[in-house]
Amino acid sequence: MPLPALFQQALRVPVIGSPMFLVSFPPLVKALCKAGVVGTFPHVNARPSEQLDEWLADIAAELAAYRAAHPGAVVAPHGVNLVVHKSNPRYECDLDIVARHRVPFVITCLGHPGRVVDAVHGYGGTVFCDVTGAEHARKCIDAGVDGLICVGGGAGGHASAQSSFSLVREIRRFWPGCLVLGGAINDGWQVRAAEVLGADLAYVGTRFLATQESNAQPDYKQMVVDATVADLVYTDRLSGVYANFLRPSLQRHGIDVSQLPPKRPDMSTLADHGAKLWKDLWSAGHGVATIADIPRVATLVDRMVDEYAQACTLPPSAAIAP
Repeated sequence: MPLPALFQQALRVPVIGSPMFLVSFPPLVKALCKAGVVGTFPHVNARPSEQLDEWLADIAAELAAYRAAHPGAVVAPHGVNLVVHKSNPRYECDLDIVARHRVPFVITCLGHPGRVVDAVHGYGGTVFCDVTGAEHARKCIDAGVDGLICVGGGAGGHASAQSSFSLVREIRRFWPGCLVLGGAINDGWQVRAAEVLGADLAYVGTRFLATQESNAQPDYKQMVVDATVADLVYTDRLSGVYANFLRPSLQRHGIDVSQLPPKRPDMSTLADHGAKLWKDLWSAGHGVATIADIPRVATLVDRMVDEYAQACTLPPSAAIAP
């Protein structure tokens, strides 16, 4: 499907760097955009709201300066992820800040996107919504979003139990607009596969977590490199919503999720273990299966661009590793 104007001629490879809590900070966002893929971050990474104001000004100014200094470079737009659930006390305030900075790209999650669509479309911005199922997708379409992000099974953080293959094909049956697919996408071959399935863009998170510019703790990055899919736990007993977590990060705090109340996270219990959700108990997706290094973003994106080009021209058997 045609990409929104914001992304046309603005990407080296059709990829959005997904917003990761406590991981996607301005250095990662700016590095992604300069490398030619969309850089995003959750608004709640900036604390308090005054810092969000500072971050947005800094990101916009540095990218503008980079574009001016490198007129031939492909510099992607940046974006912010807004948690639109009614329980988020910063929602309205931070939406006002986003609108004041005219952030070109906004992703919504965990709630109805209608208020965001009205505000962002008011200044000409583009709004996508994270969805984990067809029912939520239909509600977002009715709200007037510009694109849907299918967060399929195997994604890091809050992910669907539905296979990415199934989810993207189901939603493509009734949604002709821009569609993004996320869930264990690490390389250019997988980006191309997402396109073949019907997506217009790929959503990449865990792979960018393990980069030099990521704000993740060094031990967190190394755990992602060392992990296999067997080291992941898919549970709703930590956040109340099903998400993928790294088992070694739970084990080192003595946490057995089977002993926690189902669907009712007891934060005091986690505190008794000296652990904070997300800060100490780390999330990752099935992409850990093929992550073996912690490169700079520019190096990784160059690699993706080359792989994507090969995937677009060579037969599927060429993707077999030597």
